[in-house]
Amino acid sequence: MAKLIYSMITSLDGYAEAADGDLGTGAEDPEVHTFINDLFRPVGTYLYGRRMYETMVYWETAHTEPDQPPHILRYARDWQSAEKIVYSTTLESVSSAKTRIERTFDPDAVRGLKAEADHDLTIDGPNLAAQAIAAGLVDEYHLFITTSVVGGGKRFFPDGVRIDLELVEGRTFDSGLIYARYRTR
Repeated sequence: MAKLIYSMITSLDGYAEAADGDLGTGAEDPEVHTFINDLFRPVGTYLYGRRMYETMVYWETAHTEPDQPPHILRYARDWQSAEKIVYSTTLESVSSAKTRIERTFDPDAVRGLKAEADHDLTIDGPNLAAQAIAAGLVDEYHLFITTSVVGGGKRFFPDGVRIDLELVEGRTFDSGLIYARYRTR
């Protein structure tokens, strides 16, 4: 059975989306980006909400921009090769290959995806992830913690949910960004 991984960049005070849109520094570092590339290369399917998909669809054409560094080109190729499912009631069409739209988030369907998948899945975006967390679907949490306290926005973890986790891996980068991987107990 494949794992469902929730991973995002988050501020030091736990926000996956800042009220002003900026989570601080660290993630743009080539060392961090290369690490993220290597970590998520084996992912077979990305589960997105509409807003996260609209951010990530950049990778469908990133390789066509001139003078892209190798780590950006690599991530674009990896992203393009994975399946994508976008959960949206408003998105009319997608602009990337290997992508389909689902109108509702169905926990049982995601359980089926996990059971049938040969490769892990990720769920990206705090709103969509909150539904998966509430349904007990998330197996691992990968946090990329910046050096900034932003004071508000959308939290990485939803309110009103208790999750007991076990730290299984951690790393600090020269940029100050901290990576922490937890699994559910």
